[in-house]
Amino acid sequence: MEIIIAILILIGAFFTLVGSIGIVKLPDFFMRLHGPTKATTLGLSSILIASTLYFYYFKSTISLDELLIVVFLFMTAPVSAHLMAKAALHRKHREVKDLD
Repeated sequence: MEIIIAILILIGAFFTLVGSIGIVKLPDFFMRLHGPTKATTLGLSSILIASTLYFYYFKSTISLDELLIVVFLFMTAPVSAHLMAKAALHRKHREVKDLD
């Protein structure tokens, strides 16, 4: 179980790092929107699932807080990304056409 928890933490750290780098490195608002919504959502949910498994197997308690955070995250991240993208479209935010 320790190996599974360690793998989930490493996967979570990797996706969180990739999402954070994406926020900084991508040139356009619409491209930067994928950093926190896609990669960071996977990273945070992986870390929270690892925390839930840890408390279940090693402390013999069921921690519903982490599971509620994961459910809340998966419900709110797509909605907030959609609203930010629609707001940028209505404001006629400029897109980067060529990435070269």
